[in-house]
Amino acid sequence: MTVRVPAKVNLQLAVGPLRDDGYHDLVNVFHAVSLVDEVTAAPAGRLEVTVEAAPSARVAIEGVPVDDDNLAARAARLVAARLGVEPQVALRIRKAIPVAGGMAGGSADAAAALVACARLWDDRDDPLLGRDDLLEIGAALGSDVPFAVLGGTAVGLGRGERLTPALTRGTFHWVFATADGGLSTPAVYAECDRLREEHGEPAAMPEVSQALMTALATGDVKGLGAALTNDLEPAALRLRPSLERTLAAGREAGAIGALVSGSGPTCAFLAESEEHAADLAAALQGAGVARSVVRAQGPYPGATII
Repeated sequence: MTVRVPAKVNLQLAVGPLRDDGYHDLVNVFHAVSLVDEVTAAPAGRLEVTVEAAPSARVAIEGVPVDDDNLAARAARLVAARLGVEPQVALRIRKAIPVAGGMAGGSADAAAALVACARLWDDRDDPLLGRDDLLEIGAALGSDVPFAVLGGTAVGLGRGERLTPALTRGTFHWVFATADGGLSTPAVYAECDRLREEHGEPAAMPEVSQALMTALATGDVKGLGAALTNDLEPAALRLRPSLERTLAAGREAGAIGALVSGSGPTCAFLAESEEHAADLAAALQGAGVARSVVRAQGPYPGATII
């Protein structure tokens, strides 16, 4: 059973105050793109995980856990517990989504494992687990997991796990510049809080950008580029100053919009067309400001059995 699952870029990531549970209130406009991992689940004597880079993908997989620290393994255990079966499955993860790059690759793999294991173990004629159940299980694993099941474009509230699909017209073309090494998501959030305190800027409750919603609904690429925002970007740039050169290179090459993706360090650039994306990718590659440069389109479907 093989499931294909997309990466995401955050079109808007508005970070509110720190909550009592240690999370922040968010407005998180997710957008799935055609940069995908594949997770294959097969019957086995025990739960085991293997990870490999997808053919032709320049993805560093060193450090990706293959034990219970892997989110896909945890997803398999949760599905098994809900269905009352033993988690006897071999998960093979083939990665094209950057690792620790702010594009939710680990969450995507967990979403794929949820879908794959549910299909592998559930009764196909009378399934116990529907999509809403998988979204609920995914939310227990992480804020980005439910969106990877859903795909497309969606507004996430709360920790990002309460999803509402967003009307999106047309196709948007993206270029992603990856960096060496990752950035810790908790560290970036902590730096965001520290910078706000340093500058005396208390966090306000986040609100959905109406300009962004209008641009998506009308397919207005220039409007979308102007509306892209990420409250975590200053923190990511403070922790990884070299990303400023990457963003500047993309803007100088004509990107319609540019921002750090999620908690980084991958940088996302919106292009005006497929041809423009090819030119933008070549310019970024030639500028030497990224470990690798890849193109993708969005929106893209969520976790899908292939």
